[in-house]
Amino acid sequence: MSRITLDKLLGIDYPMIVAPMFLISNTKMVKAALASGVSAAFPALNYRTDQELRAAIREIKQFSSKPFGVNLIVNRSNPKYKGQLETLVELGVDYIITSLGNPKETIEKCRPKGIKVFCDVVDLQYARKVEELGADAVIAVNNRAGGHAGNLAPHELVKLLTENCSIPVISAGGIAKGEDLKQVIDWGAAGASVGTIFIACEESDVSPEYKQAMIDYGEKDIVRTTKLSGSPLTVINTPYVQQLGTKANLLEWILNNNKTLKKYAKMLIALRGMKAVEKAAFGATYKTVWCAGPAIEHVTRIRKMEDIIGTLIAEYKAAQLTQVANFKL
Repeated sequence: MSRITLDKLLGIDYPMIVAPMFLISNTKMVKAALASGVSAAFPALNYRTDQELRAAIREIKQFSSKPFGVNLIVNRSNPKYKGQLETLVELGVDYIITSLGNPKETIEKCRPKGIKVFCDVVDLQYARKVEELGADAVIAVNNRAGGHAGNLAPHELVKLLTENCSIPVISAGGIAKGEDLKQVIDWGAAGASVGTIFIACEESDVSPEYKQAMIDYGEKDIVRTTKLSGSPLTVINTPYVQQLGTKANLLEWILNNNKTLKKYAKMLIALRGMKAVEKAAFGATYKTVWCAGPAIEHVTRIRKMEDIIGTLIAEYKAAQLTQVANFKL
């Protein structure tokens, strides 16, 4: 089990990454995170063209030399994957977070360039596979994550991976306070990837209605749906989501489970789902689907990134001091 923490692994002040969030993460958020002593990542798919992706990376690099990453969907449902990978390697991002596919090619192309690869995992089987392929760390996506969540509880997943893997484990899901960050590190994690509490930040470009929903709804209003991407996705249980339902219908199930059709079905369902989420993120209508995790419970107002991170880090330091004081007693 590796005990290196994320701050040492990346050369940052605190062991935290502001998670890459589809349609939400932007250069303003990444720059604010870097200025606050933590790292951040954004999804490559947040930019429609290669030119826009390159411009975003260069803007961040010009602002700070601190490490940041890019999330890459590495399965066949992302037709832009290979081109995006080439761009990320060429421009030398600090790390790539792979999701929803085999990271073998990504790892092989990044290793000679010194680019770290962190792989999203939800279980031990996949964690072992990516470790064998040469991943630098795994991001343990638990059942309290926003977006595509896993099935295991945070402590269960971190314990399982840290006891059976030799590379660092970064916990993702359910982090809302500094005490939560301290807790996952005590469990053996290298640090945490934190997303939901930043959706309603001032730097985010999502609609005012989405930000207000983050304030108005709570943990009890978070549900999982397979209607959008074919994989379980955590969303706010708005009236439209209740009407739409959260289970794939018979046709969707057949398409997703037929070996011949699965590749194309996944691509079509993912594309349809991405378009639905995009419309909801930037313009509220009755047909609104907003992604969020259970940490929504702790979003009470719209705040600057600097303020959100500052509060979390202050709580984290206080939790460390309390532990030291209790140990001395």
